[in-house]
Order: sequence, then C-alpha cells, then structure tokens
Amino acid sequence: MGNNKPSIPKGTRDFGPDEMAKRNYIFDTIKEVYALYGFQQIETPAMETLRTLMGKYGEEGDRLLFKVLNSGDYFKGITDEELQERNTLYLQTKLCEKGLRYDLTVPFARYVVMHREELQMPFKRYQIQPVWRADRPQKGRYREFYQCDADIVGSDSLLNEVELMQIVDTVFQKFGVNVQIKINNRKILTGIAEVIGESEKIIDITVAIDKLDKIGIDNVNEELRNAGIAEDAIARLQPIIAFQGSNNEKLDTIAEVLKTSETGLKGVEESRFILNTLQAVGLHNEIQLDLTLARGLNYYTGAIFEVKALDTPMGSITGGGRYDNLTGIFGMPGLSGVGISFGADRIYDVLNTLDLYPKDAVATTQLLFINFGDKETAYCMPLVAKARAAGIRTEIYPDKAKMKKQMTYANTKNIAYVALAGDNEMAEGKVTLKNMATGEQLLLTADELIETVNKQ
Repeated sequence: MGNNKPSIPKGTRDFGPDEMAKRNYIFDTIKEVYALYGFQQIETPAMETLRTLMGKYGEEGDRLLFKVLNSGDYFKGITDEELQERNTLYLQTKLCEKGLRYDLTVPFARYVVMHREELQMPFKRYQIQPVWRADRPQKGRYREFYQCDADIVGSDSLLNEVELMQIVDTVFQKFGVNVQIKINNRKILTGIAEVIGESEKIIDITVAIDKLDKIGIDNVNEELRNAGIAEDAIARLQPIIAFQGSNNEKLDTIAEVLKTSETGLKGVEESRFILNTLQAVGLHNEIQLDLTLARGLNYYTGAIFEVKALDTPMGSITGGGRYDNLTGIFGMPGLSGVGISFGADRIYDVLNTLDLYPKDAVATTQLLFINFGDKETAYCMPLVAKARAAGIRTEIYPDKAKMKKQMTYANTKNIAYVALAGDNEMAEGKVTLKNMATGEQLLLTADELIETVNKQ
C-alpha cells in the first residue's frame, strides 16, 4: 500500500465493537432514566445554517465552527477582485451557507422557535448527538464528540431543578459510580458582588475561594488583595470563605452576609428550596452547596450544578443550570429553562477506570456452531434458527476451516459455548455442546442445548 495508508481527521475517533457496546450502555442507561421522568427525545440535523450558528458562541465560537462549502459552483457570484483580496472571513460568508453544529443548545432553541405552535409547554426534551468544534485537539478534547443534554423549557418552577438532580443521582446510582453533586446559584454570586461593590470581580473572588483547601485562608485573602479587592470587602467575605457545616448552616451564613441584597437573598431562597426538597425525597449521593462553582456565568441566571466522580480523579462529568432566555437569540423572548449535560466521554473513562461495565452490556455471541461441511451445515441451520428464536446470540462458522481455526475464532470473540454436530450426533438427532470455560462436553437435544445456554 506504500504511503496511501488511510487516516482519519485530527481530533476524531473510530469506535470499535467493544467501545460501541460500552457507549451504548452509557446512552441507554441515561435514556432509560430520562424516559422515567417524562423527557422525550429529539434530533436535529448535523448541519445548521450559519445564520443560526454565527454570533451565538462569541468570537471564539465563530472561529471554531466548521463551515461547509456550498454545493455546486461555489465560486459563482464572486468577483476576481474579491478572490484576490483573500479576505477569508468575507469569502466564507459567500462560499458557505451551512456549518456543523457546535453544541445542542442553539439547535434546540431554533427547534423550539420553529415548532412552538405544536409544542406542549413545559417541553421536556433530551438529545444525544455529536457536535463539532475546530479546536486544537489534545488529550481528552476532540473535534467530534457526543453531547447528551436534557432540558425543560417553559416553566420557572424549581421542581424542575429538583427533578434534574434526582435524574443525576439515579443515573450514577445505576452506573455504580459514587459522585458528589455540587450546587450554587448565580443570584448568590451576583449578591456577593453587589454587597461588596465589586461586581466585575466575581470570577476573581470564586477562583480565589476555590483554592482555600490548597493554600489556606491567609493566602486566599492575599490573592483577593492582588486582584484589587478592597480591604473592607475582603473583611465582609470572611464568613463566606471559611464557612463550615451543613448546607442549611451555610445558607444561613450567606443570608446574613447578603441581607442587603434582594437578588442575593432570592438566590439563597431558591437554593434552600431545592436542597430541602431533595433532602425530603432522599438522594443516594451527597449534594453540597459550593460557592466556588461559577460555570458559564454569562449564560446561567439561577441554580448551577456540577457533578464530580469521587473514586477517580476526573473533571466535571455532568453540569448544567437555569437560564432565563433560551430563545431570545431568535427573537422569541422570555422562555426560561433549566438543563443538564452528561459528559459521555468522561463517564466512559470513569466506568473503564473503575471497571464498572456489567458483563451483559458488552456481551458478544453466546453460541457458535462449528462448520464440518455441507451435510453437517444443512443439519445445523434449523438448530441455529431455533437457538436465535430462543433469544440466544448465535453464529455458525461460515467456512469449512480447520477445527483449530474455528476454535480460535470462538476464543477470540469470548464465545461461551461451541456446538458440534458430526455423523454420530446427526444419527442421534443431537449435538455436542462444549463449555469453552470449563471444557466440559455434553450430548444434548436442541431443547436441552437452548436450556443450558440460557441458564448462563
């Protein structure tokens, strides 16, 4: 083949049978839980118009969108002068009307606006599809990756936040992964900024507080000073930086610090409702109020959440929050929503590291019929059909190969049982069933064979 060895684009992956079995287990588990809560699945096209996509993710996002060339003669309507000027951005708008979606949220917003007449509100949708970003590929960052989102739009009720936390709790319980759910509220952060009069410094503040465990309170205060935060503001932050105790005790402390901020107190009240309701229904995993959580601040307006695995170091494996204006970008204001996104790739790694895939999730063929020749194959084919009808994953080796080769095939594919039928078996109307793990062989009727394999 020389140098013509095929390759795939940087930042993309092939998924082989084993990986697909594991990925399907992840997606199927999540879908199952979504369905329990009344969420319905939608899909949107891989390509959206650039009008839909551009300007929604900030300047960086516009740059990282994969653009798709118009079909046909895409130079039509472009002058030689325009070509020679080589103004990439301008030419892109002429040559490309479409792009690959960058996330699932903007397509969802577009979907809601286009279909609002037939949608029943509140609308609970989930969507599991790949997205594309022309990012620099690095470990754990891909140019094509799956997002797994659920959103409820058209309802301001905090019961939606409660349900999403129950969904997260249930999903990770099913996976057998211990997690910590962290929750915060955008309004609390706004309140803190208001009270200390440093609204543009809120990120600096959360970043500094986040280091408390690593560097201690004196160094945190030093970092706040270096960020240009006034001494009296730092003094006012002390109870919050160092606070201990239960979620409710923490909320009491925050409420005290934020007593002059209407927005801040609203955030405290929202968090209290979510946490108290969850406490009443009971969660399997721990949920913790964490003021250092500040995801996507320009986007979220209420509760924000993040989920971390406890038994293996890994970034956030699920996140989300409440936003006020999903569809405003398409001229339909005032539609509030709350959503979560499961990080499928990270969950995949966590389940791998902790070896938590159930055996039947990655199950392969259970039974292989050996091929001894035409006459024997003719005898086996009805038995193969009967085994499949009984729900047994069954193969017959297609070629009259050497026995050793067929056995190697069974071993490599981890097939539990091999069935052999030669002259003796055919004369008795039976087959020999070999258990590949123990080496035990039994002479059985078709019904006994099915019963034995199904017992496994």
